[in-house]
Amino acid sequence: MSQQRRDLATLPKAHLHLHFSGSMRHSTLLELAERDGIALPDALVEEWPPQLSAADEKGWFRFQRLYDIARSVLRTEDDVRRLVREAAEDDAREGGRWLEIQVDPSGYAAKFGGITAFTDLVLDCVRDASESAGIGMAVVIAANRTRHPMDARTLARLAAQYSGRGVVGFGLSNDERRGVTSEFAAAFAIADRAGLLLAPHGGELRGPDNVRACLDDLHAQRLGHGVRTVEDPALLERVAEAGITLEVCPVSNVALGVYSDLTSVPVPQLLDGGAQIALGADDPLLFGSRLEGQYATMRAAHELSDATLAELARMSLRGSRAPSDVVSQGLADIDAWLA
Repeated sequence: MSQQRRDLATLPKAHLHLHFSGSMRHSTLLELAERDGIALPDALVEEWPPQLSAADEKGWFRFQRLYDIARSVLRTEDDVRRLVREAAEDDAREGGRWLEIQVDPSGYAAKFGGITAFTDLVLDCVRDASESAGIGMAVVIAANRTRHPMDARTLARLAAQYSGRGVVGFGLSNDERRGVTSEFAAAFAIADRAGLLLAPHGGELRGPDNVRACLDDLHAQRLGHGVRTVEDPALLERVAEAGITLEVCPVSNVALGVYSDLTSVPVPQLLDGGAQIALGADDPLLFGSRLEGQYATMRAAHELSDATLAELARMSLRGSRAPSDVVSQGLADIDAWLA
C-alpha cells in the first residue's frame, strides 16, 4: 500500500482535547434550537462554521458568545445524554478508542441542580455512551480562568470527590490572556493530591511564558494546546524530557488566528524537538472539524507519512488516562493499521 493512502478513520486513536458543548453536532444544535424557539445568529446557521479570530479581546468575546449560545440549547437531561452519546459515536466512527471530554460543571449548574448533580448526570451519560458506542470514556473537570481562583478550588474539590469514578483530570480553560496562572496553583494542588491528571490550557493565545507558568506553578502533566512551546527551544527540550503531552488542535489554532494557515501549525517542528503530541478537535461545533479532520489536515499540510500519523495516534493513547488494556490493544491495532 502506498504512503498517504491508508484510511485515517480506521487509525486507532485517543481524543484528549474535546470541550463539552463544543462537541455538539451542528445538526443537533439546529434541532434543539428550533424545538425551543431559540434564535441562533447567522454564524451558527447559514454562515456555519463561523469566521472566528481571537487575535484581540473582541474576537475572543465573539467566540465565547457563540459558545454560550450553543450551551443554552441544552435544556433537559435527555439533551445532555444525547450530546454525550453523539460525541462518543462520532469519535468511535473516526477510529477513537478513548475519549476524555472536558467540562466546567459551573456553566450548567443553574439549569441542572448544581455542580454535583450535573457532574453525576454527565458521568451517568458517559457510562451509557461508552457502552453503546464501544469507546472508552472519562471526564476532565475544568475551571474557568476568567472566574475567581476560589471557584477553581471548589471545582478541584468536586473533581477530587470523583477521582477514580469517571473523572481522570483537572483543567483550566477559557481566554489564556485573562487571570494570573499562578493564582490557580492551590486548585491544582487539591487535584494533584487526589491523583488527578493536571491538564491546564497554555501556550496557544499566549506564548512560552504561560507554558512555563503552567509547568512551574500548576505542575502541568499535560498541556491543553501548548503549541507555542515551539517558540522557545530550551522550553521545548524541557517539555520533551518531562514527557508532557501537548494537546494540539490545528483547525482551532487557525480559526482563532494563532496561525495564518494549516501549513504554519508547527507539528513537524514539535515532533523534531521530541514533543509528545495528541491531536484534538477542541470545539467541532465552532470549528467545523472533528478528530479525523485534525489528522487529515496535518497529513495534507505537512505531507506527513502514514508512519508519522501512526506515531501521533500512539502518542495520543500514551498521553491518555485510558486503562492499560485499552492502550495496549490500541497500540497493537495501530501496528496492524500500518502493517
